[in-house]
Amino acid sequence: MAPTSAGLLMYRKKQGRVQVLLVHPGGPFWKNKDAGAWSIPKGEYDPEGEEPMAAARREFEEELGFPPVMENPVELGQIRLKSGKRIYAWAFEGDCDPAAVSANTFSMQWPPGSGRIKEFYEVDRAEWFDLDRAREKINPGQVNFVDALENILARSGPAKQQKDA
Repeated sequence: MAPTSAGLLMYRKKQGRVQVLLVHPGGPFWKNKDAGAWSIPKGEYDPEGEEPMAAARREFEEELGFPPVMENPVELGQIRLKSGKRIYAWAFEGDCDPAAVSANTFSMQWPPGSGRIKEFYEVDRAEWFDLDRAREKINPGQVNFVDALENILARSGPAKQQKDA
């Protein structure tokens, strides 16, 4: 069975524009990758033992270092990646200082075959992006979450979102 993940997309409205908080994966494989490498804070869970929203909240806290404070999270649906992995996501309005991110770490042998175990942060940085810029930065398989958020916000109120110039 393909892995299943759940995540949260935090957004804020700043100077009349919607911005989303994306995270950049840590570790040596992602060090020099940028466009298409960013993600919503998310992680795998066992659908038999944990509810998707609980997993999304847990993963958000593990990757950012603080719990999500959510009122009325909005379901963004699910996507299926080419690998078969499913990702469920919700959005919520919030704010944070990306410089304050403090992610969990993981261990792996690095360099490969060296026998040396090194620790790396799960997330090496977080950043706010306007929606158009987020579409450039996020993993292409997750772009639908940004689109879904934009559509939901456009339908939910009179303040239509501006596109980036």
